[in-house]
Amino acid sequence: MSELFDAVDALVASRSPLPPPAERRRLRQAHALTLDEVAAALGVRRATVGGWESGKAEPRPPEREAYARLLKQLAALYPAPENTGAPQEDTGTAAPQTSTAAAPAAQAGPTGGAAEAAATAEAEEPSAAPPATAPPAPVPHAAATRRPAPRAERAPQSSRRPTARKDAPAPGGVYAHGPLLVLDADTERQVTGYGVGGLILDVPAKSLPALVEWTLTEARLGSEKLHGSGKDGDPLLVLTEAACERYGLPAALSDAERLAGRLAEGHKVIKQLERADWQLTKRGLGPWARIYRPAHGSRRQCVQLCIPSWRALDDRAWGHAAQLPPPELARVLGVYAARVMTPVGSTAVTGLQLMTALNPPTRASEPDADGRRHREHRPGSLGTQPVDPAPCEAIDGHPVLAHLPRFHVRGPDERLFEEAYDWARDLTDAECMQRYLVGLDVNLAFGAAANGAVVGLASPPEHVTEPVFDPAVPGSWLVDLSHVDLSRVKVGKQWRDLDGGLLPSPFTPTGEHPTGPAWYATPTVAYAVELGYDVAPLEAWVRRESGRFLDGWYKRLRDAYVATMADLGVAEKLPPAEFLQAMDGYKSRDPELGIVVDAVKMTVKGGIGKLQEKARGGGWKPGQAWPALARPTWRPDIRATVISRARVNMHRKMLALAAATGRYPVAVLSDCAVYAADGPSPLDVLPYGADGKTVPGSFRLGVSPGMVKHEGTQSVLWGADVLEQLGADGHVANLARYIKTGEVTAKDTGE
Repeated sequence: MSELFDAVDALVASRSPLPPPAERRRLRQAHALTLDEVAAALGVRRATVGGWESGKAEPRPPEREAYARLLKQLAALYPAPENTGAPQEDTGTAAPQTSTAAAPAAQAGPTGGAAEAAATAEAEEPSAAPPATAPPAPVPHAAATRRPAPRAERAPQSSRRPTARKDAPAPGGVYAHGPLLVLDADTERQVTGYGVGGLILDVPAKSLPALVEWTLTEARLGSEKLHGSGKDGDPLLVLTEAACERYGLPAALSDAERLAGRLAEGHKVIKQLERADWQLTKRGLGPWARIYRPAHGSRRQCVQLCIPSWRALDDRAWGHAAQLPPPELARVLGVYAARVMTPVGSTAVTGLQLMTALNPPTRASEPDADGRRHREHRPGSLGTQPVDPAPCEAIDGHPVLAHLPRFHVRGPDERLFEEAYDWARDLTDAECMQRYLVGLDVNLAFGAAANGAVVGLASPPEHVTEPVFDPAVPGSWLVDLSHVDLSRVKVGKQWRDLDGGLLPSPFTPTGEHPTGPAWYATPTVAYAVELGYDVAPLEAWVRRESGRFLDGWYKRLRDAYVATMADLGVAEKLPPAEFLQAMDGYKSRDPELGIVVDAVKMTVKGGIGKLQEKARGGGWKPGQAWPALARPTWRPDIRATVISRARVNMHRKMLALAAATGRYPVAVLSDCAVYAADGPSPLDVLPYGADGKTVPGSFRLGVSPGMVKHEGTQSVLWGADVLEQLGADGHVANLARYIKTGEVTAKDTGE
C-alpha cells in the first residue's frame, strides 16, 4: 500500500501548481535571489531557471515540487501588490511593431581610422557623430509572458519583473524596451535579451543579419534625442560569449585580430552581412561595431554592437562589468544610458560624443519660399567643419607644423603647455614632526572646470600682435609671467605675505616658476591678474566667436554623478563628518552602481582628453593628418582652457588655505593634494567652525563636483621612506601618486 501512496504523491507533485512565469520572477527578485542561487538550490542550470521564468519551459519532477515549495514560501512573504494582482499570462497576440526612430542622416557610415591594440575599435567616427540618447520615461509597464507565436504574427515576447529599484525605470513610447539589450544564449541555442528595469525578451533571430533586422523592426529599442536638433539614439546590443558563438562570432579575438581591432574582412559573418546589404563603418566588426544601411529619407537604420569578451568594456572605466551576469550588466549599462547616454564606445568616446549630442552642430531652418526646410549652422555649436588650431596649440606632428625641422623641439615660447599638476617637494622640519599625510581629492575636477568655461566655437583663431589682455576672450597668449611673486599675492581683495617656496607655481604643470615668455590659455593669464600683477602679452591667437559650449555637458554628467552617489547613500549637503562617514565603503552598498560612478568619472576625464586625440597606429608620419583631425570636436584649445581652469582652481584653493592656516601642500597630482597633519582625517587639515563653514575659497568636503573627498592617509614615516626610496638627482617623488593605498610599485622605484 505504501508504494501506491508514494505513486499518488509523485503524481500530485508532478502537477504542483505554479504561478505564471512573470510572477515567479517577481518573487525571486523580491527576495533578492539570483538565478544562480535558485539553480544551485534546485540542482539545475541557471539557464533552466531562466527558461521557467520566461515561459519557454516548465519544470518537471523532481525539481517541480521543490520549485513550487520555494515559490509558495516566497508568495507568503511577498504578496502581489493590491489592485493589480499577480502578473497574469498574456494570451493576446500583437502585430509586429516597426521602430520609428527618425533622424535625418545623409550617410550612416561615418569614417574612422585604425587604432592601437586595445583602443582600436573605440576610434572616433569624425564625419557623422553618433546620435544622442535620452533617459527613457518612467511609465507603468505590465509584466507579461507568453508562448512564442509564429514570428510573422507577433511582437517580441517580453516580460518585466517588478522592481523596487529606481535607477532603471521602465521605458515607454516608441522605444518601449529601452536603449539596449544584453544577449545571452543557452545550450539549446535559444537567445534571451536582458534589458533595463528587469525586461526579458525572447530573441528569435538565427543569424547576425537577422538579429539586426529584428532589432530595427520588432525589438522597439533605441532612445530619444537629448536635444531638439539632435538625433535619436541607435539601439545597442551587448553580446555575451555564448551569444557570440550563437551568431558565428569568436568568443575572443585572436592576437592578430586584437592588434587590428577587428575581425578579418573575409570572416563568414561579415560576408553574411554583406549579402544582406548591411554595411560596417570603417572601424569594422570589432569590440564596438556599427551595422547600418544608408539612410532613406528620415529613417535611420543603424544598430551598435558591444562585445565585452573582445575587451569592449575597459576595466579602467568599467571595473568588473564584463564579468557580470547578463541581467546585472544590463542594469549597469542601463543606468549609465539613462543618466549619461547609451555608450557608443569607450567612456572617452562617449564623453566626446555627448558634447555633440547636447549641442548639435545644425538645426532645421525656417521654411524657404517653397515651404522647405534645410539644415543650417546652429549658433553656440562647433559647427560641422574642423578648425585648424593655432600653431602654438597644435601637438607635435600636426600638419600646421609641417614646416618645422624634423627633430625640432618646441619650448614653452612655441607651444602651449596647459596640463594637470604633477608637483612635489621635500617635507619641512615642522612637517616631519607631524604624524600623518592626508590626501584630498577634488570630485570631477575637469567637469567642474568645464562649467562656465568660455571657449572658442566654430570660427578659426585670429592672430594679434601686442594685444591688450581681455579675460573674456578665449585664446592663447604669449606673455612673460616670471614677475609674479607667490610670496606676495592678492587673496580675495587683500594682499597677503606667504611662503611662496612651499607652493607650486600656478603657471606650469610641474609647479616650477616660469623664466620667460610662454604660451598660456586665457584662464591662466587671468589668474595672474587676479593675484595682483600686470600682464603685457607679446602676441595672441584669439577666438572672437565664443560661448559656454560645455555647460550642458557638465550639467548632464554632474547630475549623473550626484544621483548615483545619492543612490549609494552619499547625499549632497551633508555635514563634513557625516559626509566622511557616508563615503566609508560606499561602493560596497551596491557594487553595480559603484561601477556606474567610476564610468561617469572616466567619461568626464576621457571626454576632455579626446579633444586632443593623438595619431595612433602604424603608418602615420609627422606632418600627415590622422582621422581624429577630421571632426569638429578635435579642439586642443578647448582642452587647454578646461585644464587651465582646473589647475587654477586647485591653486586658488591651496592659496586660500595657506593664507588662512599656514598649511601648505607637500604634493599635488592632477586633482589630488597631500597635506601633513597631526591627525588622519581631512578634518585635521581643513578647519571647520561650529557653524559648519570652512575657509572661504578653499577646499570643502562634499560630494558635489569641485568639492573634495578623502583620497587616503599614510604616516609621515611612510612618506619620508618613499621620498628616500624614489629620490635621486634632485627628483622628488610625488606622494599624491601613492597616498590612496600606500603601495609603491617596482616600476616606480626603477627596479
